[in-house]
Amino acid sequence: MENLILGFSTALLVQNVVWCFAGVLLGTAVGVLPGIGPTATVAMLLPITFGFEPVTALIMLAGIYYGAQYGGSTTAILINLPGESSAAVTALDGHEMARRGRAGPALAAAAIGSFVAGTVATVILAVAAPPLAAVALRFGPADYFALVLFGLIISIALARGSTLKALAMIFLGILLGTVGQDIYTGTPRFVLDRRELYGGIDFVSVAVGLFGVAEILRNLSSSSPGPPALAGRVAHLWPTAADRRRIVAPILRGTGLGSALGVLPGGGHVLASFTSYAVEKRVSRRPAEFGHGAIEGVAGPESANNAAAQTSFIPLLTLGLPAHPVMALMVGAFIVHGITPGPNVIDDEPALFWGLIASMWIGNLMLVLLNLPLIGIWVRLLRVPYQVLFPMIVLFAVIGTYSLAFNAFDVYAIAVFGVLGYVLITCGCEPAPLLLGFVLGPLLEENLRRALIISRGDPMVFLTRPISATLLFLAAAALVVTVLPAVRRRRDEVFTEE
Repeated sequence: MENLILGFSTALLVQNVVWCFAGVLLGTAVGVLPGIGPTATVAMLLPITFGFEPVTALIMLAGIYYGAQYGGSTTAILINLPGESSAAVTALDGHEMARRGRAGPALAAAAIGSFVAGTVATVILAVAAPPLAAVALRFGPADYFALVLFGLIISIALARGSTLKALAMIFLGILLGTVGQDIYTGTPRFVLDRRELYGGIDFVSVAVGLFGVAEILRNLSSSSPGPPALAGRVAHLWPTAADRRRIVAPILRGTGLGSALGVLPGGGHVLASFTSYAVEKRVSRRPAEFGHGAIEGVAGPESANNAAAQTSFIPLLTLGLPAHPVMALMVGAFIVHGITPGPNVIDDEPALFWGLIASMWIGNLMLVLLNLPLIGIWVRLLRVPYQVLFPMIVLFAVIGTYSLAFNAFDVYAIAVFGVLGYVLITCGCEPAPLLLGFVLGPLLEENLRRALIISRGDPMVFLTRPISATLLFLAAAALVVTVLPAVRRRRDEVFTEE
């Protein structure tokens, strides 16, 4: 209770409330607008948070992420255009309800499910994080190496598309992470005689290029008019008594599934929404309604993806490991503010840790109050021509990145990684595993070398320690299972939103 009181006293400071509101508002907007997404938005806004207090910056960036999970459902329901990949399954029944004049109950079910799930998952985060952090303090270098490797392998298993391509992206990210001076000897590596690369490739330039500029190039190359909006048909927002009875169990099941799957590296929130939909269809007394306007098909997946959005902070705050690209950007935010993410954060920065958790309750309440009254405004955003939006986005990203070190090289890097990201997307490769490899690669190398130094070069140290041996076994098993034909087919079916 003392920790929660500290958290709320921090989160309720005026500047933190204001920036929490700004984060969830912007997150909802980018969730509504297809093709931008929270990853690109957090990447482009990361530079402007460097002048903030660390807790304020993290509260705003977190608000953008879980706010986007709310916003993605609005256009999925109203115009069958998911703003977020995890909202794709919501469109199946949500849009059918909207076509039948029941857009109001569909939106209300999504908002109620999101709020309940977000609140419960935040409680789970508050309860589970401290003991997990205490366990993590017992990890040695060999254990951390095995844990990072396990996380990378699992992210490959949960990535969309080809397993081989995802593995290649991980390796490319790790290679990019080795650019700069050697961590122990200071010897320059892969710097191409460029002084700017001695400190490594700038994280913000990589993130903005791969996700911001690359997404803009992709959208410009495949622009197509969207379907007409149904904002004018929204009425009777509050669900009927029958609707309320039907959504209670799906919300609870979705919350449980999302809370469990959110901690998985990769697309945990996407996997959670699709798994919830499959479960609801399996247990429903009216399976024939699914795909034709079943309200359970809205409440369950929306609860699942929002619960997953909250619990994805658990591995970040307890182990310092990002579960997906947005969490990788959060790692970058920690580091640039001089904080090392991991189990020591709870003891070293209690106000930041508990303030961030408390802000999630406040942000979830703000989102409920924002989403339903502003439906008409969100849909009108879709009428802004993309040719007007993208120059503003690029300008904002370039100014923000240049302001970090006033170095034109970082701006050139954005262009290079933007083109690289576009080429990768065109070739069917996901940039997300690349970013995870780039962020975790230095941590992987550091703990590998540290473990070998301590063991005097004996590689058996990774097999003689129970924790590292178990994690390496699980990593190998996950890789083997991923390439099995039956699992690969099922995996392709889960990620059909592309």
